[in-house]
Amino acid sequence: MRRTMLRVLVACLSVSSSCTVIAVAPPADTRLSTLAARLDAHLDDPRFAAAAWGVKVVSLDTGATLYARHPDALFVPASTAKLFTAALALDTFGPDHRVATSLFATAKPARDGELRGDLVLVGYGDPTLGFDTRTSWADTFAIALRKTGTTRVRGDLIADATWFSSPTFGNGWEAGDLQSWFGVPASALSVDENIVRAFVMPGPKPGSLAKLRFEPEASAPEVETTLTTREKREGSDISLYRAPGDARLHAFGAVAAGSAEQTYRVALHDPALAAAAQLREALARQGVTLGGKLRSVYWPHTHDALASDTLQRIGDIWSPPLSEIVMRGLKVSQNLYLQNLLLLVGRKAQDDALMVAVPTAFRSTENRGVDALRTFLARLGITPDAATIEDGAGLSRRNLTSPSALVTLLVHEGTSPAGAAFRRALPEAGVDGSLTVRMRNTPAQNRVHAKTGSMAHTYSLAGYAETAAGERLAFAILLNQYRQPAGTTPPRRPSAELDAIAIALAELSERSVVPASVPATPPVPAPLPSVSTPAEPTEEPTGQR
Repeated sequence: MRRTMLRVLVACLSVSSSCTVIAVAPPADTRLSTLAARLDAHLDDPRFAAAAWGVKVVSLDTGATLYARHPDALFVPASTAKLFTAALALDTFGPDHRVATSLFATAKPARDGELRGDLVLVGYGDPTLGFDTRTSWADTFAIALRKTGTTRVRGDLIADATWFSSPTFGNGWEAGDLQSWFGVPASALSVDENIVRAFVMPGPKPGSLAKLRFEPEASAPEVETTLTTREKREGSDISLYRAPGDARLHAFGAVAAGSAEQTYRVALHDPALAAAAQLREALARQGVTLGGKLRSVYWPHTHDALASDTLQRIGDIWSPPLSEIVMRGLKVSQNLYLQNLLLLVGRKAQDDALMVAVPTAFRSTENRGVDALRTFLARLGITPDAATIEDGAGLSRRNLTSPSALVTLLVHEGTSPAGAAFRRALPEAGVDGSLTVRMRNTPAQNRVHAKTGSMAHTYSLAGYAETAAGERLAFAILLNQYRQPAGTTPPRRPSAELDAIAIALAELSERSVVPASVPATPPVPAPLPSVSTPAEPTEEPTGQR
């Protein structure tokens, strides 16, 4: 008879000595036959009474559905929506595709070394420019220009970001996110992941202004500060705020005297202009002076010089392969990368439509990308009733998907050789990316590869698990409208509620068969494992990931 009660060990040093009673937890129930009952018990816990669960688990080896809870209902997926974008981009361009950033001049340099025209820095959608700090992209361009014999540019340095005919924010993004590092502008000309780092230090004495500096310095915003230094015992209260659409950063509050320097990541207001400023500094380092000013151009404005026959190409810098962009985008849930990938797909669709030369009404680059995604999903049998995705990053609360739609995508990518780049890009439990400190030292470590997602009251996890029996599973777990009830003991991170399900899948010691067998009388379930992991930062500060 299988016992579910605690075993008790009694250790005595001698006949007359006192005994130590040690309670030992029963072994985990890892049978496939009890999986449904165990997951039901977890999902039906009273703390989830006001929440909504959607779960689906399918075997890649047998095709059997091992578990389903509201598999066809619609949920906000948060950043697991990135899975759709990543698969679309890889399908559209292939894993080896690269994206250019180019420098042009509107005239040839004269014999005296003066370029009597403008420099035009053009972005074609690479979100990684500046990420690799081993080399300076700006100095690479400056050296290329210097090699033409140019020592002075009479005109302006124009940063052209018009390749995307879309706003720099995605459909459904919230205004409050737009100054944050995870809500940066999606620009055809991006630099340093469209982030500037702000460093705050106390002034020399209480009452003095605090010190504020930025890296890279060329990307520093205009600052209005009343941030002061106060007595150490009073602690720090630092606020940085930039209103949507405003270039000025407001710094206010107080910094405790003697406190260590604190670092903040702030979204760039104008990434293209920041790139131009960095290039101007590099030109000066290479002995090239700029006589004109810096300008940036975004849609709906245009820059006619790009259509000129006299445009001179100075050089190109190429992105890493698309497979690497997707990997970083999924591993650490980089919103800019995935939003730009959707826009790149949209731009290709726009160009393809022009080749057909059939007049059509204006569609933004993002909307064309969404249309392409809908077409791609339809090929997989996923209809708009099962998945409606409005942006590439998963920041939009307009996004809706069913667990079944996510699993259909995962099965497609998990059983196709072409899906190798997609599968490699997923975070590995307990090892890297957004799963670095989750499910560590559990059976899921190294055996669960999945994309995370979180917004306020919205949590998701979708990917692959290899069971203890060696079976490969695709799963999607979505939890919406969840707020942990006050007084929950012990308190648990919401992500741990999803991790417990993934761990249960990794622990399975039995393989499924076709068709999956269902026991007539499900055994009494043991509780799912309690997940205890090191403290981790909120997956997104306000929170999208």
